[in-house]
Amino acid sequence: MSGKTMSVARLLRPRSVAIVGASPTPGALGASVLGNLERAGYSGDIHLVNPKRAEINGRPCVASVEALPDGVDCAVLAIPRAAVLDTIEACARKGVGGAILFAAGFAEGGDQGRAEQERIAEIAHAAGMVVEGPNCLGLVNYVDGTPLTFVETAPLRLGDREGVAIVSQSGAMAVVLAAGLTGRDLGLSYSVSTGNEAASGVEDYVEFLLDDPGTRVIAMIVEQFRKPKRFLDLARKARALGKWIVLLHPGRSSAARASAATHTGAMAGDYAVMRLKVAEAGVVAVESLEELIDVTELLLRSAVLPGPGTAVLTESGAFKALTLDLCEQIDLALPPLTADTTDKLRAVLPDFIGTSNPMDITAQALVDPDLYNRTLSVLAEDESYGCIVLGIILTDPATSQLKLPPITEAVRKLDGRKSVVFAALDEGAVVPPDLIDGLRAIGVPFFLSPERAFRAIARLTSSLAPPVERKAAEMSSLAPLAAGVIPEYRSKELLAALGIPLPKGGFARTPDEAAEVAARIGFPVVLKAQSPDLSHKSDAGGVILNLADEAALAAGWARLHANIAAARPGLVLDGVLVEAMGARGTELIVGARNDPDWGPVVLVGFGGVTAELFHDARLISPGLDRIGIEAELHKLKSSALLRGFRGAPALDVAAAADIVAKVAALVVSRPEIGEIDVNPVVVHPQGAVALDALIVVT
Repeated sequence: MSGKTMSVARLLRPRSVAIVGASPTPGALGASVLGNLERAGYSGDIHLVNPKRAEINGRPCVASVEALPDGVDCAVLAIPRAAVLDTIEACARKGVGGAILFAAGFAEGGDQGRAEQERIAEIAHAAGMVVEGPNCLGLVNYVDGTPLTFVETAPLRLGDREGVAIVSQSGAMAVVLAAGLTGRDLGLSYSVSTGNEAASGVEDYVEFLLDDPGTRVIAMIVEQFRKPKRFLDLARKARALGKWIVLLHPGRSSAARASAATHTGAMAGDYAVMRLKVAEAGVVAVESLEELIDVTELLLRSAVLPGPGTAVLTESGAFKALTLDLCEQIDLALPPLTADTTDKLRAVLPDFIGTSNPMDITAQALVDPDLYNRTLSVLAEDESYGCIVLGIILTDPATSQLKLPPITEAVRKLDGRKSVVFAALDEGAVVPPDLIDGLRAIGVPFFLSPERAFRAIARLTSSLAPPVERKAAEMSSLAPLAAGVIPEYRSKELLAALGIPLPKGGFARTPDEAAEVAARIGFPVVLKAQSPDLSHKSDAGGVILNLADEAALAAGWARLHANIAAARPGLVLDGVLVEAMGARGTELIVGARNDPDWGPVVLVGFGGVTAELFHDARLISPGLDRIGIEAELHKLKSSALLRGFRGAPALDVAAAADIVAKVAALVVSRPEIGEIDVNPVVVHPQGAVALDALIVVT
């Protein structure tokens, strides 16, 4: 049954509100919603529904939803779960545009609750009604002053500022996040808790907010994306519009979903895939609530966004050392001063102040406050730095009064040429609010924790690249792929068609055919059992190595079949792959999968039989070019092996990257491919070769 088009705007910007379950009792949900609306000065129509009351707070009450006027924009259901289903049906009949369901005990409460939630979704879809919840805390519209929540809400308005919108599946965390952001004097546009998402999800609210002129940043707390691909499309659109999405997604430590028997599926868990794909779409993914608040402030308040390369100006030698330790740990680049910048600093600094990054200017600015101006003006000219962090000791109001006005004036003189972030070293210092406001007014975020400032800058600057565009290669020459596991010999036929280097060899069904292949390619050879039901051949004794002559080949053939018969009774092999023994080299794994929720991803790492043991691997975007792939290979923990370790020659990383790029092109162009596992890829000083391969088609 096709439904009507729903309008999120009727829920978020209602001209009329009905409170079903309105109450005069302090603390009751309906009373709290009404109190919030009255304190906020809501200018729309308010309708109260309570069968036991004729009026509340001087406002008339009707006995039922049926007595409401047709077409109320939003109904807030402050009622027990048992009454929700009938009330939703009544709202649909009256043409209500949106409904907020506070009650819990639906999908999270068992089979009956799940069935009722599914029925809510059916009713809402048929009527074109937006349902927020159930099991939510409601929403607050700070643009118009419409708090539709039972949480006591201050009557704040966004005004003419650019704001941040909160979209959270958790109502409690939405409230906590709102408190953290308003505590930084950041403007809020909307706060929505989506709860169980029976008939609307985070994607619906993000889509609305992309068109909202008051929203520049969307801060999200999401435990599960129900429509991941739609979210990725919206995230790309957000960046194109100049808006930012900052995401906190719990689940880093949860067990990965059961996958197919390839290494790639086992090594690439759901959380890691999600993180890669949202970053690929331009989302800033953070690790904690603190980072969510801090990164949002950088995005919303900075006159100029921090860019790559950070300069640190401080007044403590010890803090300089601590900064070096921390920034190395969080991968925040602190480029050294250039010779030109050093010369310019030397000309404006006292002789006893050393020049470096970080730079300790000591307490000299207390007697020479123009020192801030002279130093900042030089650092701002250095293109190595996309951000300057001021790690300043404030101590008390008197010291703050001595330091912050000249710092504020020095930043003002930069005239937006460089991003500046202030990080007070002494969190307990009492700082006059007007001095903090002075910095914020010129686009300088003010942090009471330098570590939080550095972590936020590192998180943001690592996300500044534009969204990765994925381009599918032309693969029309490849035949259609049937569903199921494609064993190694057939998988290699596909890889060969892409130009991926493979060992010389051939497929044999009999000992005589094996001997013919060996004679053609030359000894020594390796035998590999081939069957779509034998993903891990070596575990079943299905790989026989280093067969030096015809006699060894015949014996190896017999031994391989005996091993399979013992390990997998009844398994019938397609045949045996006979290949030339290759030279030893460094082994990599190259894998790819079309995740059913998120789309294609690629995995690279050090491989062979220890791939899953050491887990030295990285998920990368299939849209990366070969230079980007090489850079990712060099980020592996054991990457020194690629560059030549303990006198060994450097390896042909470009050849390995070429194999990765071709595997990525295959998985992007053929969405029916569930997984590709190429393990190992042996890399030599010149060239690389794929020794084993397995493809799973869904």
